[in-house]
Amino acid sequence: MPLPAWVPIREDLRGYEPYGAPQIPDVINLNVNENPYGPSVEVAADIAESVRVAATTLNRYPDREAVQLRADLATYLGHGLTGDRVWAANGSNEVMLHVLQAFGGPGRTALSFAPTYSMYPEYARDTHTRWVAGQREEDFTVDVDRALALIAAERPDVVLLTSPNNPTGTALPLDTIRAVAEAAPGVVVVDEAYAEFRREGTPSALDVLDEFPRLLVSRTMSKAFALAGGRLGYVAADAAIIDALRIVRLPYHLSAVTQAAAVAALRHSDELLARVDELRTTRDELAAWLVGEGYDVAESDANFVLFGRFEDRHAIWQGLVDRGVLIRETGPDQWLRVSVGTPAEMDIFYAALKEVVAT
Repeated sequence: MPLPAWVPIREDLRGYEPYGAPQIPDVINLNVNENPYGPSVEVAADIAESVRVAATTLNRYPDREAVQLRADLATYLGHGLTGDRVWAANGSNEVMLHVLQAFGGPGRTALSFAPTYSMYPEYARDTHTRWVAGQREEDFTVDVDRALALIAAERPDVVLLTSPNNPTGTALPLDTIRAVAEAAPGVVVVDEAYAEFRREGTPSALDVLDEFPRLLVSRTMSKAFALAGGRLGYVAADAAIIDALRIVRLPYHLSAVTQAAAVAALRHSDELLARVDELRTTRDELAAWLVGEGYDVAESDANFVLFGRFEDRHAIWQGLVDRGVLIRETGPDQWLRVSVGTPAEMDIFYAALKEVVAT
């Protein structure tokens, strides 16, 4: 609902609505790229015990630097990283907001390549950062020459690259990341929220992190770690870049409960990530099925697939909802995005989609 005129909100925010995908009860949720496999009973018990211990000290503020958590995240990422080169926040959304607060702002520019994550321009809006969106190619890749020309023309303070990209699933080659990082006058952020789902042989920007002091690589525990409800995102960069992010963070921004839950989950990283291979297989089966049905399908290194094309994609989306399946109406016109669920959930999606299209 639009705000009434008497609410004295900033004029540049008037007319906007809060970001968010539809939340509909009693449907199969294949719309927000969650991991369909929750933590095991044993892992949940360990997380619960860690939270219980943290609860006994909730009269005290949490470790505002999250030292243990950042050290454990660095160990998980490898690549010789240490805790002073990792920053953590309430989801990768807050990480990105910290980046725009520190390196964007009035008189500064952030740049990315559409279609991409729809929150990026909102981070820019909220921090009074000028927003520029270049265009991806027809196959959703980033053309290096066009990207470098846009960077040369706009001189952005922040470049946001997404690999695998949301909503297309497209991964970037290291040569593209290197070229952008060499050309950009400011910081370059590679958002790797879906990195664990990459196909074998697909590189991570962590492989070139030490080559570029203004390069940042962002990750999350929401997806592969099945910890979406825990709200923990993080970013790796040079220690000086991390110190810049610390300047704009709120005091005690990560609760003791969040830190305890995330540290406990990292202790079980092998188990929590054990189903990633299964999800990759299901994703590839999903893509192959959609191709077999005659749809255009974007190549995906994530845990979702973008497919089309539909003259009226909303009618397809609504028809699926009416049959108890919720996917995402996002990305380019005529396309829809479906998250990877369990094999049983995918079978229900297949049947529902065929029924909707037939009717």
